[in-house]
Amino acid sequence: MNLNVNLNVMGTLLSRIVLSLVLSMFGAALATAGELSDALKKSDYVLLIRHALAPGFGDPSGYNLQDCKTQRNLDSKGREQAQRIGQWLKTQGVNQALVFSSAWCRCKETAEKLDFGQPVYEASLNSFFDDMRQGPQSNARLQKFIANQLKTKQAQALILVTHHVNIAEFMGQNIGSGDMALVKVDANGKALSFKVYPSP
Repeated sequence: MNLNVNLNVMGTLLSRIVLSLVLSMFGAALATAGELSDALKKSDYVLLIRHALAPGFGDPSGYNLQDCKTQRNLDSKGREQAQRIGQWLKTQGVNQALVFSSAWCRCKETAEKLDFGQPVYEASLNSFFDDMRQGPQSNARLQKFIANQLKTKQAQALILVTHHVNIAEFMGQNIGSGDMALVKVDANGKALSFKVYPSP
């Protein structure tokens, strides 16, 4: 009899401990989700996303920005990855966003698959991989663009889909394909600090 009572008590205690752990983990996940979406509602945060998986390096010789077939593009894994990123952002509480993209098809397709409406082409997000000397000039244009967008975006998230060279020039660190960087900027659009979110 006592043994049964003790086992019941232990079982109840164990259930409560497990439930408590699950609830605390769920609470921590909600807190993290809130942190990202809350930051992106403010006027000093922007989310940069490196385009999803696109096998290869650079672009084929003689590529044309008007013709996706001539470029390095997302593969099936990249397309799935881009969709997961959009789904993950929504689970983090990001429901409304202004999405801008580089002219490269791998960026445009990534931006489209995020599913926040039709992305807008933005020249300051274009790659300068073919001429790395353009980095500082390109970055100055990007900072100006970010500063202007943050003044008018209201509570919508500002999401920019671009290339590794642009991200490295902007914040001083490269990130992987499909990774995201939440960047705090000053009034001129200059990066002050950042947090990297790995691709889900």
